[in-house]
Amino acid sequence: MKVNSNKQCTIKNKVTLEGVGLHTGENVTMTFVPAKVNHGFAFKRLDLEGEPIIEADANYVVNTQRGTNLEKNGVKIQTSEHVLAALVGLGIDNVVIELDAPEPPIMDGSSKFFVKALEEAEIVEQEQDRKEYVVKDIISYKDEATGSEITVIPSNQYQITTMVDFGTKVLGTQNANLEQISDFKEEIADARTFSFLHELEMLLEHGLIKGGDLNNAIVYVDKEISESTMKKLEKAFDKKKLSVKPNGILDNLTLHYPNEAARHKLLDVVGDLALAGTRIRGKVIANKPGHYVNTQFAKKLQKIIKQERRNYVPEVDLHATPVKDITQIMQMLPHRPPFLLVDKILELSEEHVIGMKNVTMNEPFFVGHFPGAPVMPGVLQLEAMAQTGGILVLSTVPDPENYLTYLLKIDNVKYKQQVVPGDTLIFKLDLMTPIRRGICQMQARAYANGKLVSEAEIMAQIIKVK
Repeated sequence: MKVNSNKQCTIKNKVTLEGVGLHTGENVTMTFVPAKVNHGFAFKRLDLEGEPIIEADANYVVNTQRGTNLEKNGVKIQTSEHVLAALVGLGIDNVVIELDAPEPPIMDGSSKFFVKALEEAEIVEQEQDRKEYVVKDIISYKDEATGSEITVIPSNQYQITTMVDFGTKVLGTQNANLEQISDFKEEIADARTFSFLHELEMLLEHGLIKGGDLNNAIVYVDKEISESTMKKLEKAFDKKKLSVKPNGILDNLTLHYPNEAARHKLLDVVGDLALAGTRIRGKVIANKPGHYVNTQFAKKLQKIIKQERRNYVPEVDLHATPVKDITQIMQMLPHRPPFLLVDKILELSEEHVIGMKNVTMNEPFFVGHFPGAPVMPGVLQLEAMAQTGGILVLSTVPDPENYLTYLLKIDNVKYKQQVVPGDTLIFKLDLMTPIRRGICQMQARAYANGKLVSEAEIMAQIIKVK
């Protein structure tokens, strides 16, 4: 399976890993479970009553001191970033992560074992197109206190560069690059987490790395080690003898790469930015990244994406030959003037439709709505969108003239702007889920004068009548 597929992806089978949480020290069983389209990533706590779910959402980040920690309604997930990085790195979009403890297993401190398990579960394409945010302008976030900064600039694919300066002789300045996300498995996934000795001493004193050992964290020795400190470390790691190697690393662990620390920081960026909830097409440049600046940037990006999608106006050529003109529309829909409320179909695919209507003073409803202040009724805007959606759903059958489309439900209706004579309405409807047994659920939006005027979620069913 290629990760550059335009279709959403999940896994074919469940797959389970067992291990220990780095900070909790608790044994944990974690299972990756397939999920439906548009589900995204979510954690499910099987050990708690009701098996509560925490979506991988930047708004649920509550702490970034020793990893990216999420909380929703009092339910917590610790150290989410390595798991999320593996999912993004393999081009997976929809998965449930089931846990019987608050923290995923640390494994070897990287994403390698998660990647291996997910590939064994078999990555499969789904029916719906992948949602992707295309970066068109420079977006930045800077933490003034630390000088850490993340910027994303336009690019034809998702790329990441990390620049790390720890201000210590043992590690110094490092850089890492990921030119394309499909290289994640080979270049980034096995980069392990790390700690400096001074941090390690503090964590041990406070009992905060109960699941740590020398197999899942690189320890950089950035200070002189006293004999008493060495004995404490030997006891903590259950080792008879520890030593500092010439490369400044505790014990005999061998680095996978000279810049493994920078690569792991890049891995963290991939995992943390997954919390924005959308694939990114752009180049991320992270200077001295950390979980705080990563997740703050993810929150900022998420807000921008939501705002742009809400304000997005389809770019259509109103003068181009329509996909369906009024005569062809009437061959599919039973509606007739004055209740036929769509004039042209401008785009039509398996998953979306774009239609239009010219609103003129000759509309019969303006006679009474309202005299002297003509405004198109909101219910008729919904009807016009529903008729446009009817073209989408009826195009799935070979003989649409023998079917009628009936509304089943309308949810989340919002009116933003008035529609008046002279406006040209553009309707865009996107499938929210694949059509099943003639039932179609669509996100519907209407635009005029470059602005969103109304929106709703529409569910309809086509029924054969002849």
